Amino acid sequence: MYKNNDSAFYYFSKLVANSKDSLQIAISYNYLYVMQFDAGDYFGSQESLLTSLRFLNPNNSKHFDCLSSNYNGLGRSSSYLKNYNDAITYYDAAIKFSTNKNLKLLISNNEALVYRNKEDYPKALKIYKEILHKNPKNKIEYARKLTNFAFTKWLQSPGYNAEPELLEALHIREKENSDWGRNSSYSHLSDYYKGKQPALALDYAKKMYQVATKIKSPNDRLEALHKLIKLSPQAEIRNYFNTYEALADSLQSARNAAKNQFALIRYESDKNKADNLNLQKENAEKRHQITIRELLLLGALLFLFSVSFIAFLWYKKRKLKIESAAQNAIQDSQLKTSKKVHDVVANGLYRIMTEIENRDDIDKDHILDKIDDLYEKSRDISYEKPELAGQNFHEKISALLTSFATENTKILIVGNTAELWEKVNISVKYEVEHILQELMVNMRKHSEASNVLVKFEHKENQINIYYTDNGIGMSEETAFKNGLRNTGNRMDGIHGEITFDTRIEKGLKIQLSFPV
Repeated sequence: MYKNNDSAFYYFSKLVANSKDSLQIAISYNYLYVMQFDAGDYFGSQESLLTSLRFLNPNNSKHFDCLSSNYNGLGRSSSYLKNYNDAITYYDAAIKFSTNKNLKLLISNNEALVYRNKEDYPKALKIYKEILHKNPKNKIEYARKLTNFAFTKWLQSPGYNAEPELLEALHIREKENSDWGRNSSYSHLSDYYKGKQPALALDYAKKMYQVATKIKSPNDRLEALHKLIKLSPQAEIRNYFNTYEALADSLQSARNAAKNQFALIRYESDKNKADNLNLQKENAEKRHQITIRELLLLGALLFLFSVSFIAFLWYKKRKLKIESAAQNAIQDSQLKTSKKVHDVVANGLYRIMTEIENRDDIDKDHILDKIDDLYEKSRDISYEKPELAGQNFHEKISALLTSFATENTKILIVGNTAELWEKVNISVKYEVEHILQELMVNMRKHSEASNVLVKFEHKENQINIYYTDNGIGMSEETAFKNGLRNTGNRMDGIHGEITFDTRIEKGLKIQLSFPV
C-alpha cells in the first residue's frame, strides 16, 4: 500500500536536508505530510507541517498557497485525532491565507464537518448555508455540500425529512460518475434509514462496501463493514465480523510498517546531513591548519625544521588520541542505545504482546495508543529524558505490573500508594519503572509462576520493593545474565541494592532497596 511512497519520502527528505530555498523546503515538508497522513501517521504528519511553517513568511504573498495548504493539513490531522478546537483554529488560518475561491469553499466544508463532529450543529449549518450555493457549476462539490447540509440538519432534528436532499446528492454523483461521492452518499443514506427502514439501510451499506472496495479505501470498507455487522441478519454477522477484523489488523500492520519506515528514512536523512556538516567543518579546520603550517615553514625553513617536525609528530599523536576517544564515545553511545532499545522498545512490545495474548476484551484504541506511545519513545531513543507526564506514578506502576497478569498468573500489589512516591525524583522513578518492567518480563518468560506478589514500603528514608513468586526460581548463574544485568546497573545508578534469594526451595524472592 505504501511501497511506492518510500522512494518519494526518501527523496523529499533528502531535498529538505540539502536545499537552501526556504519555499522549496516548506513545500517538500508538505509533500511528506501527505504521504504520512495517507499512511495513518497523523502525529508524524503534524510534525512535518509544523516544520514546514518555520520556513514560510506570512508577510510574503508567494508563500500564501503553501501556508493555506499547511494549515488545512493541520486541520485534517487534528480532526482525525479528535482535537476539534485545534482543527477549527487551523481551518480559520487556512481560509485566511487561501487565494483560491474553490479551495476556500473546500476548507469551509471541512470546518463545518468538525463542528458537526463536535455536535455543534448550529455553527455547522451556518457554514453550510453560506457555501451551499456558491460555485453551483461544480456539480460534485455541490453534491458534497448538499448531502453534508441535509445530514447535519437531520442530526440536529431527527424528525427532519432529509431524504429528498440526500437522494438528490446521490443522483448528481451517479450522473457525474463519482465513485467517492457515491461512497459518501451510501454511508449517509444507510445511517438515515437505519431507524426507519432497516432493510433499505442494509442495502445502502452493501452498496457502500462494494464502492469502497472498488476505490480501494480501507477506512471506508471498515465503516461499511461496521454498518453491515449492525444491520445484517444474525447468520451473516459472523462473516462480516471476520472480514472486519482481518481488514483492521492488516490496515494497522501496514500503517505501523509505514510509520517505522518513514521514521527510519527521516533518521538516515538527518544523520547524513549532520555527517556532511561535520565533514565540512573538519575539512575547513584541516585546511586552516595546513595554511598556517606552510606559512611558518616558508618563513624559517631551516630554523623551524626541527620544531615543525616535533609539531607534526604531536599533531599525529593528538589526532590518534582524538580518534580513539571518538571511537570509545561511539561505542558507549551504541551500548546506551542498545540498552534503551531493550528497556523501552523490546520490553514495551513484550508488555503489549502479553496484554493482547491474555485478554479477550481488548480495547483497540487503548492498544493503538500504547503502540503510538512506544513509537514516539522509539523516535527519541537517543535522548536522555524520562517521560512521566500525564499519569500519577503509582497508577502507572500498577498498570505496568497488572498488564502481565493472565488467566494462569495472578499479580498482587501491596503498598503502592501516591504518598510512597512523593519524595522520589523523576530520574529515579524512570529507572524504577524499567527495573520493574524487566523483572516482570523475566517472570513472564521464565518463571512459570501462578502467583506474584510485589510489595512496596517506605522505611527509614529508604524505599524497599519485595518481589516474590511461586515459579521454578532461578540459579545464581542465571540471576545476572542479559536483561537482569541491566537491572543491576540501574540499581547502581540510583545508589540502590538488589538482592536475589535463590536458596528457597520453590519460587523466587528479590529485594530492591534505594534511598529517597
